Amino acid sequence: MGAGAVQGARPIGSGAPERDGDRAAAGWPAPLRPRAGAAPGTATVTVRSPGQWGYRNVVRIRVLVVDDHRIFAESLAAALTAEPDVDVSAAGSGPAALRCLERGAAESRPYDVLLVDADLGAGRPPQPAPLREAAAGVGAPVGAPVDGIALVAGVRAVQPGVRTVVLAERDDPRRAALALQAGAVGWVAKDCSLSRLLTVVRGVLREETHLPPALLTGVLRELTAARKHRSDSERLVESLTPREREVLRCMVAGLGRKAVAERLFLSPHTVRTHMQNVLGKLGVHSTLAAVALARRAGVGPADLAPPSNGVRAG
Repeated sequence: MGAGAVQGARPIGSGAPERDGDRAAAGWPAPLRPRAGAAPGTATVTVRSPGQWGYRNVVRIRVLVVDDHRIFAESLAAALTAEPDVDVSAAGSGPAALRCLERGAAESRPYDVLLVDADLGAGRPPQPAPLREAAAGVGAPVGAPVDGIALVAGVRAVQPGVRTVVLAERDDPRRAALALQAGAVGWVAKDCSLSRLLTVVRGVLREETHLPPALLTGVLRELTAARKHRSDSERLVESLTPREREVLRCMVAGLGRKAVAERLFLSPHTVRTHMQNVLGKLGVHSTLAAVALARRAGVGPADLAPPSNGVRAG
């Protein structure tokens, strides 16, 4: 196979047999075919031998491209792998990317940089619960579609050492600010030059943060507003009693009134009163709105481990 070619990809019009299991695992309608031993849902691209370039002992940057558009992912992976110090894999969905990151860490070959599509999974069924929770944790509205920004938050939670760069089709200060809050260290237009993208990839490994100059003012404005909203939300949560905060954390965990009563050894009537007090003090009219405000204030879900013995209160 020639240098820079995509390993395992089926040539167009070749009539070669297809493996549906590989396609389904990667989350693409027609994904790259992983080589033997590759993590499920990934496709690895060949890298030129350092000797071909006159280099020795080159430290490779391991990059994972996450995009559910096969042509874009293949093209970007093939372009990046032309660099002697870059090793590229690709995944077609958030869950596939997390599996790939987990496999790399388990094999002591962790990824350095994640390039993730801002609109990953747009128009597709909801992602698994961990990614939905990550989306809510960075301020996304409850019930909103989960995209690449939620994946950024999920990756930061499980592998904080991975540097994440978001690839976007358009400049959007609000979403760029959300990406930074989620843990991204770069926001790059999909139509940027390859040299620009490589500059960003190498720069984030030097602890740099990269944003297009045209976005700076808008992103700073959004981050300032987000801090204000967070401060307001925190003040409202601080107005709750310790018991009301416990109830709120149970609400964030998705527990209903009966489940909260069993969890806290309270009667359903008492829990109903606490929930009404929580909504009133937070100035909202629904459980969903209370959960969204709690997330903005940094309130996490209650620990759902089996509770210790206690006495039911009236």
